[in-house]
Amino acid sequence: MLLRDLLAHPGLHLRLLHGSDVDLDRGVRWVYTTDLIDPGRYLSGGELVISGLVWRNDPADSERFVAAVAASGAAALAAGEAVFHTVPDDLVQACRRHGVPLIAVPEETSFGTVTEVVVGAVTAARGDRLAHTLGRQRELLSAVASGAGLDELVAQVSAATGVGCRVLAASGRRIAGPPLSDDLRDRLVATFLTAQRLPARVGAGCSVLLVGPGAGARVTSWFVVADGRFDEWESEVADAVGELVAIAALDRARRGEGQRVASAIADDAVALLAGGAHDRPETAVRLRQAGLRATGALSVVVAGFAGRPDLAETARTILLDVGTAEAGDAPVVGVSDGTAVALLPGPVDAVDAALQRLGPGLPGTLLVGTSRPADPGTLAGALREAQHARELAHGRPGTLHVVAAAEVTSHVALLAAVPDEVRRAFAASVLDPVLAYDERTGAGLVGTLEAFLECSGSWSRTAERLHLHVNTVRYRIGRVEELTARDLSTLADRVDVWLALRAR
Repeated sequence: MLLRDLLAHPGLHLRLLHGSDVDLDRGVRWVYTTDLIDPGRYLSGGELVISGLVWRNDPADSERFVAAVAASGAAALAAGEAVFHTVPDDLVQACRRHGVPLIAVPEETSFGTVTEVVVGAVTAARGDRLAHTLGRQRELLSAVASGAGLDELVAQVSAATGVGCRVLAASGRRIAGPPLSDDLRDRLVATFLTAQRLPARVGAGCSVLLVGPGAGARVTSWFVVADGRFDEWESEVADAVGELVAIAALDRARRGEGQRVASAIADDAVALLAGGAHDRPETAVRLRQAGLRATGALSVVVAGFAGRPDLAETARTILLDVGTAEAGDAPVVGVSDGTAVALLPGPVDAVDAALQRLGPGLPGTLLVGTSRPADPGTLAGALREAQHARELAHGRPGTLHVVAAAEVTSHVALLAAVPDEVRRAFAASVLDPVLAYDERTGAGLVGTLEAFLECSGSWSRTAERLHLHVNTVRYRIGRVEELTARDLSTLADRVDVWLALRAR
């Protein structure tokens, strides 16, 4: 109810003693009747304060009373004329000094009648707002039940409120709503990840609100972006945007349930790839079951938090976010040995940019390695390439390091480009006799061979590493040379055996 409407009520005969035309547009939230000289502790703002002035003994009392009313943020003061048969001039002057609108209540008008009018109007307005809110909620829930997508719901709320809305993932990936510029995307993500509390304002243009639940890192969450400042929205707008946030949370939870099923299958597929079993039929089946739709070149991305294998699921969620194209299929992301492994169609340029935006919100140091695009027949090699790239990121300062395959210039890049079956055939032709001998006798020739090559062919260092006598090392390497028909004192044969070990 506005003060203007209260003064215009025909049965009350109220008079405005002080207040401008702008003051008359103040809203009255409730009514409070008092004869305390300091009622401030009982006021919360927006009330019409009604007083019979019993507290007034001298002009100084008027100053004290009006100061308390003004400090509370009351909408106006209604002073009864029954005690003094008028409103004392010192009370009028105090209201002018403190900017409090003053209304005279004539002796024939009871405070109870004024209260009934105000409470009735406020209650009716609240009922209208509640009915409108319930109606809007029914419309949104009906749209959800009929299968409306989040894009449709965002458009519906934006049209109803006049406030443009979007739903974004933590990386800035657009989930619903109109497109946005890269500059605005960067500012929105930075505010969402770093604000001390949410909702938060992004300049004077828009606000960001967390899509619940509130537990967990923001870096794995969604958020709603709405035009305008949240602390200046009308209550109906705030309610509508809040309803959109709740519906977005339901949609996120629904997608999460489906993704949990796919994640278990993706873990199996990644384990098969890591074991060099890409050419087995079950690997291709598991990849399809996990959601892999691409038939062309794929890139492999390996991500994990340094020293934090317990954050592997967080790394998975991050790769699902940054690897999903807007309005596109999600990548296949599995977890293996404390790291997340994603298979993405095409190059990974957009992934790198999205990861950089997430940097301020990461819960630890995220190390990421990427491969070159690879044919399906060389995925196991691409996985090794990405893993090796990630290893190169260890020890660097900062919270985010992305090492691309182009930085991998060792033998790993060469082996990754060789089809899996060719690499395995080469490794088998060189090492199968040694592996078979170890299986029959348990002699440990392969372990000794690996240590020997890592020690650059030094007998004493190999013996020290393995806690063996030097003669034992010489004997075992001699057996390897006999079984492989290679002379490990020559560089060429040593390289053959070393590459065979790496190609297994």
